Amino acid sequence: METLNIITIISIAFLGSFGHCIGMCGGIVVAYSTIKISPNSSKVSQSIAHLLYSSGRVLTYGVLGAIFGYLGGVATFSNSANGALLIFAGVVMILAGLSLMGKIKFLTLIEHSFSSSSIYKKAFQSVLNSKSNLSFFILGMLNGLLPCGFVYFFAITAASTADAFYGALVMIIFGLSTVPAMFGLGFLTSLTNATSFRNMMMSLSSIAVILYGAYTIYNGYDYINNPLKTLRDCHN
Repeated sequence: METLNIITIISIAFLGSFGHCIGMCGGIVVAYSTIKISPNSSKVSQSIAHLLYSSGRVLTYGVLGAIFGYLGGVATFSNSANGALLIFAGVVMILAGLSLMGKIKFLTLIEHSFSSSSIYKKAFQSVLNSKSNLSFFILGMLNGLLPCGFVYFFAITAASTADAFYGALVMIIFGLSTVPAMFGLGFLTSLTNATSFRNMMMSLSSIAVILYGAYTIYNGYDYINNPLKTLRDCHN
C-alpha cells in the first residue's frame, strides 16, 4: 500500500475514534468497565482487560477486511473494471463522509439489524456478565460486528484494494488506530460527555473521508485511462 493511503487511513480512523466511535461504542465500554471490572482491581489488570477487548475488535475487523478485499478482487477482471471499482468506492466514500457529517442519511439506510437478533443479544449479554479475561476478548469480537457507518467506510476501502491481504491490513490499521480513544475511555468515562470535542473530531474525520473519496475517484479515472496500470500497482 502507498504511504499516503496508510497515513490517510490512520488519520481518519484516529480522528473518527474520538468522534464517531466514542459516540457509538462509548456506552459499551462504560458498561463493561462498570459491570466486568472491579474498581479495586489494579491498573495493570484493568489495562489487560481493555487491551483484550480492543484486540477482539481488531481481529473481527481484520477478518471482515480480508472478506471484503477478496470480494473486491473477484469483481475486478480488467483495467476498466479496476477503475470502475475505485470510482464506485470513491463515490460511496463521499456519501459516507456526508452521512457521518449529518448532511444525508446514506449510512442509516444500509445498516443491518444483525445486532438486534436474539442470538446476538443472548451471546452479548452472556459475555458481558462473565468475569473471565477471555470474555473481554470475545466481547470485543462481538462489538466488531455491530452495524457502524465508520466500519462500512473502511470495509469499502478494503474492497477497493481488491486483495484479501491488503483488505485485512486496511481494517487492522483502522482497528489499531481506534485503540487509544477506546482505551482512554475505559479509564476516563467523562469523555462521553465532551460533546463539543467529539463533534469537532467527527467533522474533521468526515472531511478527510470526503477528500479520500475524491482521491479514490481520481485513481479510478487514472486506471481507466492508463492501459498499462493495474490495481495491484498501488500495493508495491
